[in-house]
Parts: sequence; structure tokens; C-alpha cells
Amino acid sequence: MAAGLFVGLITLDCIYRVSHVPSSDEKIVAADSLLVTGGPATNAAIAFAALGNRATLVGSLGQHPLAELIRTELAIYNIEVVDLTPDLQAPPPLSTILVTAATGDRAVVSRNAVGRQAEPPSSLVALLTQTDIVLIDGHQMAASNAIAHQAQTQSIPIVIDAGSWKPGFEAVLPLATSAIAAAKFRLPDQADTSMALSALGIPEVAVTHGPRPIHYRHRNAAGTLPVPQVTVQDTLGAGDIFHGAFCHHRLQSPFVEALALAAQVAAQSCRHFGPRAWIELPDL
Repeated sequence: MAAGLFVGLITLDCIYRVSHVPSSDEKIVAADSLLVTGGPATNAAIAFAALGNRATLVGSLGQHPLAELIRTELAIYNIEVVDLTPDLQAPPPLSTILVTAATGDRAVVSRNAVGRQAEPPSSLVALLTQTDIVLIDGHQMAASNAIAHQAQTQSIPIVIDAGSWKPGFEAVLPLATSAIAAAKFRLPDQADTSMALSALGIPEVAVTHGPRPIHYRHRNAAGTLPVPQVTVQDTLGAGDIFHGAFCHHRLQSPFVEALALAAQVAAQSCRHFGPRAWIELPDL
């Protein structure tokens, strides 16, 4: 059993499966709905734990009653929580997500971590003791910066989930051993994401493109990697699940192989509505 530390966003997601995204003043009835814990680092931690590991989640939660719903679900997956804002009374970030039934595409409205930026946890050395890998999604940048520097000191691999550019990434990205970027991710004033990330000294870089091949750079080599083609029901959380599965497989396999294995897990998650159904698959 490996141990992973996941740093970033914790949300409560209200997910609706709909025939289409409603236009102005339109009301529609959803075909299905879910209320689940979300956030890139959170979904990645759950995926990592579901694959047989121990996961610790570092983020802002607080004491609002809705935070208890989140804690309850995280406990189901044996996720340990390090709450950066234990006395906060405000509700956790809420996300509304519309999944189009015919395509699996999602539309998301969220506050993310706006107004919830927290100071780093104390005792970083103890926090990282017996940690095998760290994942950072950039939503808690001060904590991420401190944890990344300490992880580097302790020679712990650091994976960056580069979903979108966030201020402060310029200090954290050069500390990464692996950076996995979404197709829309751009560094300021840089057109080629993979080359720009490699230029920062990151030895392992990948850019995902949904159902299209993954572009990767590994030290001096570059290539593409096809991803499994499946009938898509829901793409929500697939990237987060990819990152959690990558952390699991990277501890056991070379970089490109870990990417391929993570893509298999993420593809299976897209075959079902909601970000958890894949966990119950018999061939997991």
C-alpha cells in the first residue's frame, strides 16, 4: 500500500444529467442527479485510494454543516483530511454541473477556492513522513508551495495537475517531477505547453486532449500515446481520476506506461454517470 498526499480543492458538487444546457429563462427537468464531493485533488485522492492505496487530502473544509457531508463521503473511501481552515464557518465551495446525456460533455459553475486561500499546514516534515508521492492541483497555492519545497527536500515525487494557469504556479511548477496539463492549459506568453513545461526542468510532461492522443515529453524524448475509445456517458472528473490513477501507476511503472494505464482507468470512468461509478466495476 502506497501513501499519497493530495493538495488542493475540496468542493460539494451538485451534478445534473440533462438533455441540453438550458438557455436563458429556460427550465428543464434532469434525467438524473448526484450530490458528491469534488475538486481535482479530491477526486484524484479518491481514485488513488480506490486503487488500493492510502490517501491524505490537504485543503480548506471548515465547520459548516455542508462540510460534514463531505467528511462523510471521504470517510467512505478512507481519505484522511488535513483541514487548512478548521474554524471556518462559511459553507464549502459549491459547484453546479450539467452533464449532457448524449455526449457526456459537462458545463461547470463553481467558486473554486476563491476567498478560501489558507496558510500552509504546520509540521511539514511530519506530514510528509512515509508519503510516497504528492499531487498538487494549484487551488491552495501557499500550502502547495510549502509542501512542494519540503517534498523536494525529502526526495518525494511531485505531480502537478495543470488544469488551468493559477498565480503562483511559476514557483511550484519547477519543483515538479511530473506535470500533466489539460489541452487548454497555457503558461503566460507561451504557445507550446509541453515545451514550456519541459523548459522549466520538469523531466516528465504530458498534455491530455480528451479522447485524442496524449502528447508527452520525457527528458529528451517526445511522443504521442493513444487513449482507449469508449462510449462516453460522462466526462466529469475523468481528468482528476486520470491524475489519481497516474500517481498509483507511476510508483510501479515507467512514465509512459503509467500514462497508458491511467488513461485506461479514466476511460472506464467516462462510461458511467458520475465520478464514482467506475470504482464498483468488477474488473477495476
